[in-house]
Order: sequence, then structure tokens, then C-alpha cells
Amino acid sequence: MVENVYAGFWSRFGATILDTIILMIIMYPAMTFIYGNEYWMSEKMVHGILDVLIGYVLPIVATIWFWLRYKATPGKMAYSLEVVDAATGNTLTTSQAIIRYIAYIPSALALGIGFIWVAFDPKKQGWHDKIAKTVVVKNKQKAVASLS
Repeated sequence: MVENVYAGFWSRFGATILDTIILMIIMYPAMTFIYGNEYWMSEKMVHGILDVLIGYVLPIVATIWFWLRYKATPGKMAYSLEVVDAATGNTLTTSQAIIRYIAYIPSALALGIGFIWVAFDPKKQGWHDKIAKTVVVKNKQKAVASLS
């Protein structure tokens, strides 16, 4: 049995930055092509159905799909991290993945304390992890393989 090494704040933060950059690389050209450069200067929250689909639905669906298919988003994969069920270490259930994503809201709204909590929690769980009963672990086999 392999003991879990919980992923800390900084590796998770780095993974989030990578995921954000990847989403920007996909979304920025698409939104500019569809709505023009004015899209970035406008004060409107929503510019149309494609804005909702690309700007809101795509990130949600993609994130949940990556968690269910690969146990990690591309950013987490780059850091050899996996999001798993806290009790079993298995892939998340669909409901766990959805709950985890929705639980980002209270983690963020409380001045980001729910995310910062990772730095102080013994299992390195943010509030969204606690709510969804998940942990983020370092995949030792993938980490070793990437060094080879």
C-alpha cells in the first residue's frame, strides 16, 4: 500500500495558474474572433450565448471531465497531482466532482480563505475538498517517470 503524499498549497497554486493560462489560450482568441476586441473593453457581463458557453460552461465541463477521466486537470498533471476520493483514493464520482466544483464558490467568497486553508490543513484540503470529501495527492509513479 502506497502512503499518500498530500499536495501542498504552492504546487496546487502553480497548477491553477497553468490551468488558467491554458484556458486563456483557448478562450481569448475564440472570444476575440466571435465578438471582436471590444469584448475585452466592454462592461457587459454577458455578450451572448457563445460567451456563456465558452466563458462559463466550457471551463466547468472541462474541469469536471478532466477530474473524472484523468484525476487531474492539465495543470495538476504537469505537477503530477491527482484529485481523488479522500476515503478510498479512487477516482471521484460524478457527484463528488460536481460538488467539488460548486464548493469553489464558498472557498473563494470568504476572501479566498477556503483555498488558503490548504496551507494549514493536515491533509492539505481546501474547503472545497472537505465539502466534496476529496484530497489532492502527489502521484509518485508519474513524478518519478517525469524525472526519467
